[in-house]
Amino acid sequence: MKQFFEFIPLVIFFAVYKMVDIYAATASLMITTGLLLAYNYFKHGKVEKMHLITFLMVLVFGSFTLILHDDVFIKWKVTVVYALFAIALLASQLIYKKPIIKQMLGKELSLPDNIWNNLNVAWALFFAALAVLNLYVAFNLPQDVWVNFKVFGLLGVTLAFTVLSGLYLYKYLPATVEKEKKE
Repeated sequence: MKQFFEFIPLVIFFAVYKMVDIYAATASLMITTGLLLAYNYFKHGKVEKMHLITFLMVLVFGSFTLILHDDVFIKWKVTVVYALFAIALLASQLIYKKPIIKQMLGKELSLPDNIWNNLNVAWALFFAALAVLNLYVAFNLPQDVWVNFKVFGLLGVTLAFTVLSGLYLYKYLPATVEKEKKE
């Protein structure tokens, strides 16, 4: 259910864009993302770093979009967020020697370090590719195409990559985990 709530700002952004324009959609994205962050804080007593970073990016780039009445800023937000995720993933592995993917999933899964490293790099490259792809779509195709890409394309590709990541991990699961699943 928690993941469902995370898509509410995106759904509202899309609906408002289709009914009004990019500026009203941007304002609605800022408001609903802020409300979702506040809801999570009061419900769970904490805010995840990724949600906070995303909210700050929405707030900064959304504000520039509205104040300067230029949609280029909200288009850049997607690229900046994905680039930051890619950098964080790579830095966690190369500088701190603690891949973020392992930190997130290591409590549930016990896998060799090289598998965690491979998965971490794969996600970093995936986010970097999405950042570049967003730049292409945002600045070479019509705004309607970009909005559809942002809402449906990026979501679909991310879900597909998540499934592929799960399939990759599955073949490295320890035999004890596979036995437990069979029982």
